[in-house]
Amino acid sequence: MYRGRFAPSPTGPLHFGSLVAALCSWLDARAHEGEWLVRIEDIDETRCRPHWGDEILRTLERFGLHWDGEPVWQTRRKEAYREALDRLQRAGLAYPCACARREAAGRYSGRCRGGLPQGAAARAWRFRVAPGVVGFEDRWQGWFGQDVDAESGDFVLLRADGCFAYQLAVVVDDAEQRITHVVRGADLLDSTPRQILLQRALGYPQPLYLHHPVALDGGGRKLSKQNRAPALDPARDEENLRAALAFLGLAPAPGLGASRLLEWAAVRWRKRRASGAQPAAPSFSASPGPNDCSAR
Repeated sequence: MYRGRFAPSPTGPLHFGSLVAALCSWLDARAHEGEWLVRIEDIDETRCRPHWGDEILRTLERFGLHWDGEPVWQTRRKEAYREALDRLQRAGLAYPCACARREAAGRYSGRCRGGLPQGAAARAWRFRVAPGVVGFEDRWQGWFGQDVDAESGDFVLLRADGCFAYQLAVVVDDAEQRITHVVRGADLLDSTPRQILLQRALGYPQPLYLHHPVALDGGGRKLSKQNRAPALDPARDEENLRAALAFLGLAPAPGLGASRLLEWAAVRWRKRRASGAQPAAPSFSASPGPNDCSAR
């Protein structure tokens, strides 16, 4: 059975780009007559705040994007991440690293692979990456492959500040929630090979992936909380929803009432799936408000 998820980080309110991501994953789940889960990815406690997680859930409900089951909060699942890290350590696939962040910028050289330098203390734990291309067929982007060893080297699993890294947490969560389809923005496309490596190492099944284009502001930057993307205005919910649908290649008739927009979109997405047609990436979409929105 199809099980999808929307997994926002509570570092601020939802913006237009977040709405596109939530809507795309919701539509795909409903088109497959599957389940749609919500996971609050608050594992980075230095940046995330609980009240933003609650606000995100309220915003999803406001748009009629209702989820199945109870939302999962990553901060309540640290023991599961610790168990996964322990398994990797026992298998010789994770090792301690004493390098400071500035020493490991860009591709990590593997300096600590053979053991910590004399007198050095472990600051983080890294995953031991083997050379070779890791590839997969993306449902929107097509074939994508990456030599993780050449691109990033051994990547972090547990940070120096004690926080588990996103790559490990998301893989464990997807496996334990039995996620079959991951639908998310194309800015996470190059994270997927690292996640596939962890799935293989931990014996987890590999979900099917769909990475949709991300919304950009007028300056060509991804709409994000970091780039101060404006929060969704409750007074313009229908306008925002129509714009998000248009961004995903769905253009409802102007006379279609707000209460029927999601119903109409789910039917159209289902027909697209039944026909075997791949979504067409938008070349431009106007975002409500002062920001222009385009596809990467």
